[in-house]
Amino acid sequence: MGVMEVFVILFGISLDIFGGMECQGSLMAKIEKKQLAIFCGVLAAGQMLMLGIGNFLSQLLCQGRIQAKESFLGQAAAAVIFFCLGIRFFMKAWKNEQIVERREEIFDVPGFLCRYLRSSLFTLLAGIALGFLGSRISVLMVMVIVMTVLAVVVGIYTGYRLGFEHKLKAYLLGGMLLVAGAIDVLIRYIR
Repeated sequence: MGVMEVFVILFGISLDIFGGMECQGSLMAKIEKKQLAIFCGVLAAGQMLMLGIGNFLSQLLCQGRIQAKESFLGQAAAAVIFFCLGIRFFMKAWKNEQIVERREEIFDVPGFLCRYLRSSLFTLLAGIALGFLGSRISVLMVMVIVMTVLAVVVGIYTGYRLGFEHKLKAYLLGGMLLVAGAIDVLIRYIR
């Protein structure tokens, strides 16, 4: 899988983080640089871990000599995973959960970690799909670090300044990118 294709998929996945961080930013009384750095570090490490585990699992499933039929199944599974992740984003946009914007002095760490762990399962699925398509793990890791840090910083500041209204647009764009990735896999890899 090419770098541009990986970029599109990972950008789509990072928009989920952007939406969550935008909501978190809308609740913050003050953005503290230390807290922002912790968010970036924890989320980037979590994204790297989940993508790495997903890639490893796909390698285990494809261990040994891969026959043409098995390669086809992996590519078809990748397209289905991307399509389902895109549909998940569209469902989140359609649901459009409203939050009560009120400044909070104390950050709810357990609630945040619980929401992130649920979301990170989808990153695991994306890692499996990218592994089926033969993406290089080094490229994945570098891109996911950069995109996660950007999603956290831009999401927090967007939420802090403008509120959480832009998460709907982020979810719709993320869904479109993931569905486009699924279509790309179908056109390019499955013959």
